[in-house]
Amino acid sequence: MLTNKKDGNRMLLIEDNGGGMDPDKMRQCMSLGYSLKSKVADAIGQYGNGFKTSTMRLGADVIVFSRCSPKDGTRPTQTIGLLSYTFLRCTGKEDIVVPMLDYEKGVREWKNIIRSSLGDWEKNMEAMVQWSPFSSETELLKQFDHMKDQGTRIIIYNLWEDDQGQLELDFETDKNDIQIRGVNRDEKNIQMANKFPNSKHFLTYRHSLRSYASILYLRIPPGFRMILRGKDVEHHNIVNDMMMITEVTYRPQPGADVVSKDTNIVAVVTMGFVKDAKSHIDVQGYNVYHKNRLIKPFWRLWNSTGSDGRGVIGVLEANFVEPAHDKQGFERTIVLSRLESRLLQMQKTYWRTHCHKIGYAPRISNSSLHDSEASPDYTPETSSRRKKASNKSALNKNQKVAGSRPPMPAVNGIGGESKPLKTENIHEDDLQDPVNTSYTKSSPHYGYGNTMQIVTQSHSHPSNLPIFGENGSVPINYSTLDLDQLEEENRQLKEKLKRKEDAILGDLLHELENERARCKALEAQLEEVKEKCEALNKEQESIIDVFAEERERRDKEEETLRKKLKETTTTIQDLVDRVKQLELEKMRNHNWNTA
Repeated sequence: MLTNKKDGNRMLLIEDNGGGMDPDKMRQCMSLGYSLKSKVADAIGQYGNGFKTSTMRLGADVIVFSRCSPKDGTRPTQTIGLLSYTFLRCTGKEDIVVPMLDYEKGVREWKNIIRSSLGDWEKNMEAMVQWSPFSSETELLKQFDHMKDQGTRIIIYNLWEDDQGQLELDFETDKNDIQIRGVNRDEKNIQMANKFPNSKHFLTYRHSLRSYASILYLRIPPGFRMILRGKDVEHHNIVNDMMMITEVTYRPQPGADVVSKDTNIVAVVTMGFVKDAKSHIDVQGYNVYHKNRLIKPFWRLWNSTGSDGRGVIGVLEANFVEPAHDKQGFERTIVLSRLESRLLQMQKTYWRTHCHKIGYAPRISNSSLHDSEASPDYTPETSSRRKKASNKSALNKNQKVAGSRPPMPAVNGIGGESKPLKTENIHEDDLQDPVNTSYTKSSPHYGYGNTMQIVTQSHSHPSNLPIFGENGSVPINYSTLDLDQLEEENRQLKEKLKRKEDAILGDLLHELENERARCKALEAQLEEVKEKCEALNKEQESIIDVFAEERERRDKEEETLRKKLKETTTTIQDLVDRVKQLELEKMRNHNWNTA
């Protein structure tokens, strides 16, 4: 941050110690639509408008200083360029005029490069001195003292303000950061960032330049530094914020609009739960990079109404998709749609596999999920429902096999009391040893006085035969889950599901009420703003009327004064003529008397 000495306002400085720009490259940079990368496929910066649109978004005016080292026998050069909306507006220019000054290193000092005429040079210098933050050529040239042999220095001034008259850029909150005000700044997220350090970048990248710059590159080359307001920006790898990490290799399928022709290209998707996930905060999304540059920060693909998907973050480098013009997203292509679907599937699979480990209720298995997702008309059958149907079927078969020997209404237990008869089929899975097995009266599992025998015929048809007692007429209840137990289990599951549905419905209703309250508050604010706008419009109209009346009065007064001035001038001229006439008469009389 710099301060404009002319008006005391704040300015934004971006500088580097790179190769710099010679006079020709500076003109190409300041021209609309020019790019050396326009014929290079998949290159960021191929449209040639990034510098202009980005600087004009931050402020009305920008001045650029660039020094270039000698190349191919040329001499060192330095150039100053001014792209000023204020200058164009105030001077009424119809075309975009960019004043520029070029210098070349001589034997001892820098000399002016006159490209057209000395008059044009002086006009460019006059415009820069008048419309830039610097009051003389000496002050302009002092900016090059911050560079060594090469580099570029960009100063953006007349920064834009918000509706409250404050700068959109916030320089005061953090002396080592530049933040923005407005909708991207959420005070609740700022407080949460202090409580959940592993989720800090998710909560702050929208309003903090330092936070965003720390995740801007996937890898930092050796010797590369980013310095923000005098303090280095520490590179941060989102993988360090994860736990339960897993890696999935994604191989894009070629399509009609595929960007890359390389069939061997793959993307390694690293994903896991954020280390703060046990607090159940709503942090999720993929950081998608393109050629090492962050394009989609924390791309949220799973918009579940409940808590599903929370805490799952991921990172990948997708060089096979094409970035949009503003580098804040990707072009909508078939390749991107496939990637989006695959990433969503990865997140769902990971969540349902691991969510119970951080305190969420277990979800259904992946196989059931895939079956249900594959066919929209398929309704999964619960295990209790399947067992209940199987038991009913077995019961009917048992009754048919019994034939002429109807079952007895009751059997006598040890205590002699009558118990209701239950008939049920025994499945092969319910037996430890699916062969003919006999139990004696000493077996503690059965309370019957007679020796019982379980009859099974083969492994392939164990469920088709009933179980008979010694007299061949009374079926034995051996299954671990009888019909009543299944019904009770089904009832309990229904009650549990109903309670869960009621809880979810309650949460949704609560969120809906909060959203309605917010809508009402926003509507009230909107009405208040409309009323203020109407009042301001009326006040403006009244001021305009006052100014119009005042102008009309002044015009009339001016016209009256002009008339009076004209009359006075005429009177003065008449008096002058009269004086001349009197002087002539006096001279004549004097001459006559003398004669």
